[in-house]
Amino acid sequence: MTATNDVPSQQFESRRRELGETYLRTGDDRPASSGRGVHHTALVSGDVERTIRFYQELLEFPLTELIENRDYHGSTHFFFDVGNSNLLAFFDFPGLDLEPYREVFGGLHHVAISVEPERWQHLRDKLAAANVEVSEHSGVSLYFRDPDGARIELIADPLGEMYGTQVL
Repeated sequence: MTATNDVPSQQFESRRRELGETYLRTGDDRPASSGRGVHHTALVSGDVERTIRFYQELLEFPLTELIENRDYHGSTHFFFDVGNSNLLAFFDFPGLDLEPYREVFGGLHHVAISVEPERWQHLRDKLAAANVEVSEHSGVSLYFRDPDGARIELIADPLGEMYGTQVL
């Protein structure tokens, strides 16, 4: 079996192993991070009200602030509580002719938000009832796109864990 661009997947695995041996540190060998956590991640919204309805009403992330963007007159900067003192923020840019969302190098691939397993089931049912196309993986991950096309993941694994493996 070959991977992207007909490069054998064995080469990818070899490169990952080399990078891990060079840079990956575990336990006591890993220095403490200089960061305190993600204050917020900011995405672009094509319609403020539509975004609020999606994130607050459908996904149940409370809207916590709604202010003018200090960098662009008329733009709204708004925030949702995604738990654990983390915020998901948005900007709209009225009057700018922005292209639709697309994944590009250096751009956003997805935002993964940890939710309790019971809440994960509940939100999966709400997404289905709202006819939001969802891709489920490993029994703990739901991938879908928000109204502007950004890929969102709801993951039932605890923070610091990925598919049953401690990553932090």
